[in-house]
Amino acid sequence: MEHRTTTSGGINFEAIGARLRAYRLGAQLRAEQIADVLGISRAAVYRMEKGEIVKIETLERLAGILGTSLESLLGAGTEYYPSAIAYIERMRQLEQGATRILAHFEPISFLLTSPSYEGYLEQMLRESGDNDEGRIQAMMELLRERKTSYTSRPAPIVSLIGLRALERFVHFGLVGRMDLPPATRMERSLAARSEVERIASLMAQQPAGMQIGIVNESMPNATFQIFERPTGSYVAISPFRFGEFPNISGGIASVTAAPEAVSLYTNMVEALWQRSYRGLDGADLLRRMLQQV
Repeated sequence: MEHRTTTSGGINFEAIGARLRAYRLGAQLRAEQIADVLGISRAAVYRMEKGEIVKIETLERLAGILGTSLESLLGAGTEYYPSAIAYIERMRQLEQGATRILAHFEPISFLLTSPSYEGYLEQMLRESGDNDEGRIQAMMELLRERKTSYTSRPAPIVSLIGLRALERFVHFGLVGRMDLPPATRMERSLAARSEVERIASLMAQQPAGMQIGIVNESMPNATFQIFERPTGSYVAISPFRFGEFPNISGGIASVTAAPEAVSLYTNMVEALWQRSYRGLDGADLLRRMLQQV
């Protein structure tokens, strides 16, 4: 391996390193574990993740260790992520340096939630039946890192939110399962209402770089994001969920830079945005919904 970060022979090793880190975190493997299998130093693994040129034979071995394909590591076509941890790390990477983010999460983007939401999400993950404490802790740490990273270098974001999803969010509350004590259900419902009120306040304030649209019609079932970057755009599609009844263990997320996918998703966002409620109109719609649910 050469000790430099570069793009060589049409291969972007910085991007490969970023994907390598995402897959490693998703496999819940430490750098030293990868190093032991490859017979190299831990520092060498970190250098690969930072973009050092890697032999194709080494990449093939890494793909096998991490349970992915060489094509996914190379970014040749679609990247697939069966791990929510790997997917969220990839989101964090793509958010850094993005010139604009177009997003639809159900019920709302984690980036728009209050600081107290993190504690509730951790409780919901445990309630949902996920018994892997290590995975829960790794996910929460990564989500906090992602929000901190975004806050320090925010990119303009267009966030679409479905009104029906928010109604369910408030109705059920911040719960991982239904059989919780009535007092807990009430507390969680009030916490969900507080999050929606926060969104309404943001819409009324219209802070620079943050555009929120409430869509009062059917929305796509899968969440997605479009990352517009100077070097190209990506579409990320996910089955993972961080609202009521969260899911971080079942499903396969994907990331692609295919121009057709980027164009189709961008056109869909623009059409939904034109039909959405924004600013004070959106804030009023949310507050009316809170009075009715």
